Amino acid sequence: MPTIAIIGAGPGLGAAVARRFGAEGFSVALVSRDQAKLDALADRLRDGGVTARGYSADVLDPASLEVALARAATELGPIAVLQYSPLPSREYLKPVLEMTPELALEALSFSALGLLHAVRAVLPSMRTAGDGSIILINGGTSVKARSDFAGTSIAFPAESAYGEMLHDALADEGIVVVQLVIPGGIPKLRLKNGIDDVAARIWELHGSRGPFRTMLIPLEEGRE
Repeated sequence: MPTIAIIGAGPGLGAAVARRFGAEGFSVALVSRDQAKLDALADRLRDGGVTARGYSADVLDPASLEVALARAATELGPIAVLQYSPLPSREYLKPVLEMTPELALEALSFSALGLLHAVRAVLPSMRTAGDGSIILINGGTSVKARSDFAGTSIAFPAESAYGEMLHDALADEGIVVVQLVIPGGIPKLRLKNGIDDVAARIWELHGSRGPFRTMLIPLEEGRE
């Protein structure tokens, strides 16, 4: 059974993606910092017929992230899809005049370097299989900087650049690397089926051979 690893899994988008991929025959590795919350989410998913387990890790602690992904592959099956969607700290949303070098470095470690470590953990098996998907979920500051969201305006573009380079480098190996940009909070986006529509879009992007970046809605609508 193929596995999707959702980094930054929680009761919102992570759970919706888990349900969608689980319905398509995937096992689900839920990765975030709080093991108790992961276990509770995994229990709810299993009640719905989804094979799911939680693996505690912090994207700011590369060793814990690599161990979690290795355990997931061993216990659930090869990781065929990696979704990188950890929720940035509110500290990263400070105005630019309050940004310090230390906080900027932490934001970069959270977004760009965390993704790099996660990719290095799952990519060898994907390249051996000649198949796989790496899906980045980012906010609107990945494409348009905001002076009031300085940390993500610095870190998301770096994460995006790494993802786009992977998209180009792996295009001929059967591995898809895509980014879904969600400009604004999901509850405010007026989607017919709410968060399940976002999960459906992510399912469509899995295995697609289109461009690197997809906007869930136009950037301007997300800032209304």
